[in-house]
Amino acid sequence: MRKLPTRWRPAILAWLMAGVATAHAGPMGFKDSTMAMGDFSPNWREAWVNHALTPRDAFGVGGVYMRSDDKRLTREFAELTYTRLLHRINGEHSQANFWFVGGAGPLTGNNFTGSQTMLAPGISADYETTRVYLSGSLRLYRAPGINHDFASVRTGFSFYEVDYDEVQPWFIVEARRMRGLSEKTEITPMLRFIHKRYFVEVGVSNMKQGRFNFMYIF
Repeated sequence: MRKLPTRWRPAILAWLMAGVATAHAGPMGFKDSTMAMGDFSPNWREAWVNHALTPRDAFGVGGVYMRSDDKRLTREFAELTYTRLLHRINGEHSQANFWFVGGAGPLTGNNFTGSQTMLAPGISADYETTRVYLSGSLRLYRAPGINHDFASVRTGFSFYEVDYDEVQPWFIVEARRMRGLSEKTEITPMLRFIHKRYFVEVGVSNMKQGRFNFMYIF
């Protein structure tokens, strides 16, 4: 079986690894591709899809469900999104990316009537090789009188090298927090499985909540 040429691997990894943040870091594929992602846990559920019109620009739609730790406060946010690759640094066996992710749309909640317009600009950065991954992201979820700013950091490593057509397992740890909904930092160790155009992640957080994430590039 032919191995993926080394010079191509960082680009493939960027498409597969730069998400995730969760839905918060580098959520776009290559030009003319369509990407779908999801992040699901009891207090946070997000799903969206976008299409890359250029190697640096993607537009899409998404939805987010948020719930406070005490289960008393809920939010639902439907957004139109724009993703921009601001800068990319290619190394011989690595790649670093800097992103802008913005969204806007109606927000509803169980402690106010009607809907409000929420704006959600964000920035993120990631670094990856075929064996190591690091990322950080910040996204501001703002509406009149509402501040649910979100921050997360991730790190992880692959267990071993694989051929292009094989599944590669990774161990990932994420720490994340959202203002106004949680008084704790959620830390989740996860197993990630990558294969060509998709990955899946499964784990359990320090709050004893299950987590399932996925990404697929069409």
